Amino acid sequence: MSGYLRGGFSQAWHLIVSHDPVLWSAIDNTIEVALVSTAIATVVGVPLGVLLGLGRFRGRGFFLAVANAGLGLPPVLVGIVGSLLLFPAGPLGSLRLIFTLRAVIAGQTVLAFPVVVALTASAVSNVTPGLLDQARAFDARRYRVWQLAARESRVGIVAAIVAAAGTALSEVAAVVLLGGNIQEFDQTLGSFALEEVGAGNYVYSLAIGIVLIVLIMVVSIVLTTLQHLGRSPARRRRSMS
Repeated sequence: MSGYLRGGFSQAWHLIVSHDPVLWSAIDNTIEVALVSTAIATVVGVPLGVLLGLGRFRGRGFFLAVANAGLGLPPVLVGIVGSLLLFPAGPLGSLRLIFTLRAVIAGQTVLAFPVVVALTASAVSNVTPGLLDQARAFDARRYRVWQLAARESRVGIVAAIVAAAGTALSEVAAVVLLGGNIQEFDQTLGSFALEEVGAGNYVYSLAIGIVLIVLIMVVSIVLTTLQHLGRSPARRRRSMS
């Protein structure tokens, strides 16, 4: 058994370092999907999360509930609804996005968006109220107060962004339904792993697992580094002592 596993890992590692075209196409697609979808969700979702976390307006509770519910949004549902909209006979069929990488990115953006909004809203709403009241006492404009809140809760906002990126790295259902899981075209690591396990090709599956672990470790290291940098100097000295 140990020899079987050792041989499998050896072959999997060879696929990675030899730049196997099928594997590296999936890696490139996965990174592109994760980066683009997370960037879009961040640019739109962080300001909206700050608004929901600090704003006081009618319907705020409803929108917060929708954002929180979106944390559990089923990827299969996103894939099915997106496919129905993008099929040639669907309302958005003229865009010709079905079974393309752009459709996969759109689906991942829909999944990442509520994660960023809900976690950002939670982070900024936990900022010390006295700090914001002090800023208002000095006649700070509303957007300045919100900037202060975002800066004070930056660790939580970074965590929201990284959580959205982590979701994009390993998603399968929406990718398969919207992209068609087409090899060397819009196939990602998650959907590639599903295909290879079903085919009994465990060497590729092990290679995919190794790459995913490395990518997730990179995301975790970035998060930990940014959280450390986000602390005050006094807190950093205490944590190192």
